[in-house]
Amino acid sequence: MILAVAGGKGGVGKTTLAYNVAAALDAVVVDADLGMADLPAGRGPDLHDVLAGRASVTETIRPGPVDVVPCGRTLAGARASDLTRLADAVEAVERTHGTVVIDCPAGRRADAGVPLAVADACLVVVSPRAFALADAIRTRELARELDAGLVACAVNRVVEEPPADAIADALGAPTAVLPADPRVGRSVVEERPVLDAAPDGAAADAIRELARRVPR
Repeated sequence: MILAVAGGKGGVGKTTLAYNVAAALDAVVVDADLGMADLPAGRGPDLHDVLAGRASVTETIRPGPVDVVPCGRTLAGARASDLTRLADAVEAVERTHGTVVIDCPAGRRADAGVPLAVADACLVVVSPRAFALADAIRTRELARELDAGLVACAVNRVVEEPPADAIADALGAPTAVLPADPRVGRSVVEERPVLDAAPDGAAADAIRELARRVPR
C-alpha cells in the first residue's frame, strides 16, 4: 500500500506528519520533495541518484526508528532526476517492505502530481488558519483528478479546537485534528517519532487514530 501525504502549501507540517504516520504504519517513508528535501539524509545514495539511474532504490533505504528513502539537497541532483522513474522506485519499495508513505512536494507542481498518481491513498495536510483552506482544496482536487483515494484532511498543529465540521464541509472530505505538540516538530530532526517520545500524549493518540483510517 502506498500513501501520499500532500499539502497545498509549505510550512503546514507535512513532512513531520508523514514521518510520524509512517512510524504508526511501520512503513518506509520516501522523501519525494526533489527540490526541498526535509527528511534525514545520512550518507550514501539517495532518491536523486535513483531517479538519475545511478542507484537502485533498495540501496538508498536508511534504517532507523522510521526507515527513510532520503532525497538529495542539490539543485544539480534535482535537475538530473527523471520523474518518470519515481513510480517504479516507490513500487519496488512497496514490494519489499509492504507499506510506503510518500512525503510529497507542496502545491500543484508536476513533481507533486507524480507521487499522487502512484499512490493508493492520500492525506492532505492543512493549517487550521482559514487562509490555508484554499490551498488544501486545490491539492484535494488534484488528488481526486489522479484517483488517489482521499483518506482525510489532517488539520495540523491545532492549539484551539477548530470548527472541524465547517472545515470538512469546505474541503468536502473527512477531517482529522492533530493537536500542537513541540515533540512532533522535533521528531524528524531528532529521528524520534512522537509515538516513541510521548506515546501516551494527545498527539500520539491522534496520529494512531489517523493511521487507523488508512486502508491496509
